[in-house]
Amino acid sequence: MFMPIAFAVAGAGSALATRACLRRAGAPVTVWTAALTAALLLAVSLRHQDGAWPSWWLAVPAVLTVFAVPLALADLKYRRLPDVLTLPAYPALAAAITVAAAGGGAAIAGRAVLGALVFGGAHALVHALSPCSLGAGDVKLAGSLGAVLAATGWPSVVLGAVAAALLSVALAVGGPRHPTVPHGPGLLVAAWALAVFAGPGPG
Repeated sequence: MFMPIAFAVAGAGSALATRACLRRAGAPVTVWTAALTAALLLAVSLRHQDGAWPSWWLAVPAVLTVFAVPLALADLKYRRLPDVLTLPAYPALAAAITVAAAGGGAAIAGRAVLGALVFGGAHALVHALSPCSLGAGDVKLAGSLGAVLAATGWPSVVLGAVAAALLSVALAVGGPRHPTVPHGPGLLVAAWALAVFAGPGPG
C-alpha cells in the first residue's frame, strides 16, 4: 500500500503548487483540487499495481493528472486555461513520453510528436475559422493532449476528440447557463481516461 499512499500524498502536494500558480494567474481554484488530484493519482497507482500497463507508462498518466485537475477546474469556473499551466505541460508531458518511449519503443515518441501536430493543428484551424467556438487556451492545451492520445494509439486521437465534443455538449445542456461552454474539461477528461484505462499503444 506504500505506493498508492505516496501517489495520493504527491497528488495533494502538487495541487498546492498548481493552485498557487493559478492564484497568481488570477484564476484561483478550490482547495478540493488537492483532494481530487490525490484521488485520481491514487487511481493511477492502483491501475499500475493491477498490471493494467507496463511500468514505463506510469509517468504519462501521473503527469497528466497533475495538470488536468487544476486546468479543468479553472476552465469550468473562469472559462480560462491559463498559460501558467498549459505551457509547462508541454515539457512535463514530453519528459514523461520520453520515459515511455525508452521502455516501449521509439514509435511511441514518433506518434506523440505527430499527434501533437495533428490534434493541435486541427484545434488551431477551428479556432481560426470560429474563434467564438474554441478559445486560444483550448488550442494550446490540444497540442500536449494530442501527444498523449497518440502515444496511447491513433484510435485514441479520434476517440478522444469525439468524447471531448460529447462531454462539452453535455456541459452545454446540463451545466449552469453561461454564454460560453468550456471545452477544456472535455479534452482533459477524455485524454486522462484513455491514458489510464486504455494504456499505451504498441511501440
